[in-house]
Amino acid sequence: MRVRLINIDSFEDASKRMERIGVDTTGIRLMMPKQFHYNLYLEELLPAQANIVKQEILSLGGEASVAAGSVSCRVDRTDCILSGTLKQLNGLVEKLRIQPYGLKVLAEEIDRVLHNITEPNTILRGRTREWNVARKTLIMGVLNVTPDSFSDGGLYLEKSAAMERALEMAEAGADMIDVGGESTRPGALPVSEQEEIRRVVPVVEGLAREGMAVSVDTTKAAVAQRALESGAEFVNDISAMTQDEGMIDVVRGHNAGAFIMHMRGTPQTMQTMTRYDDIMGEITGYLAERIRALAEAGIEQERIAIDPGIGFAKDVAGNLEILRRLGELKTLGRPILVGTSRKSFIGGVLERDVSERLYGTIATVCAAIINGARIIRVHDVDELKDAVRMIDHILRAQET
Repeated sequence: MRVRLINIDSFEDASKRMERIGVDTTGIRLMMPKQFHYNLYLEELLPAQANIVKQEILSLGGEASVAAGSVSCRVDRTDCILSGTLKQLNGLVEKLRIQPYGLKVLAEEIDRVLHNITEPNTILRGRTREWNVARKTLIMGVLNVTPDSFSDGGLYLEKSAAMERALEMAEAGADMIDVGGESTRPGALPVSEQEEIRRVVPVVEGLAREGMAVSVDTTKAAVAQRALESGAEFVNDISAMTQDEGMIDVVRGHNAGAFIMHMRGTPQTMQTMTRYDDIMGEITGYLAERIRALAEAGIEQERIAIDPGIGFAKDVAGNLEILRRLGELKTLGRPILVGTSRKSFIGGVLERDVSERLYGTIATVCAAIINGARIIRVHDVDELKDAVRMIDHILRAQET
């Protein structure tokens, strides 16, 4: 007799393992929800709510960690770490649906989060195309038509050079090209609307004519409008459509896709705002609020992908923590975009200049995909494509 540890990482994996040892089909169905354990973070519960949640999950064999003083109501509010198997948490949802103190609302929120984790919507729609990001990680090639971007500023200001570079990235395996006409590096100065349009639109138009999927990296509604009219599929807005009040109308009006990012401040101020009490808590809460706002404004959720904003109002430790905890964003139910390419935190860890950060970039991209990223934004498509493909095969071995 032997005992060994196994890693069960999906419902399909659990089912195949049980089939292999001869478990009957009814048993597989009943035991599947017991194979997966989750820790959920509940915020700002009243003591009465916390006490009921704790009692009910304990009765099901799970656990709830709350503040000392919750039972005696010596605290006004408490957060809670809720721990249990999928079966236990689903049981809790049913119990809370018939409880007072607003716990029915909490039950629906827990149910929504569990659904996002276990049955994610993997379709991402642009203006005219769609992708299933469960099948492969999408590669977004970076094309900066700017004089001052931190890595490639000035290289692709001319349309001919930009087109040539984009064609190279597409040939190397880029699924889409992200065209930006204003640098967002720390300390970068703003660019006028007219200048950004002058830089971006001819390139977007040329790439769309070549049949490429294009994203426009801008916070300005007028730039997005012209780019979408010229054939762009997505708007990549680092302000999550908060900087220009017209952006939502533009995206909705064109049925375009949207990449929304977490950031504090502006490129001029963001690196003075890198201190967080709970970095992933803030990022998740902010992106959840933006998803709700866009949905209420009429933008379909299948057109939205989320970006934690590596390097935007984050220091080295914060960026590394985001990569470690990236999977927490799965609770939002939307594909995760990560852009680590050549960024300064890699240089901070490895003591490498921008031109020497390729291997560090590869490591961060692999970590991001393993932890849940489904779109990666990179400069070095040809050098990254094999790493991305290899990680995809490791994660989806049961599908190949």
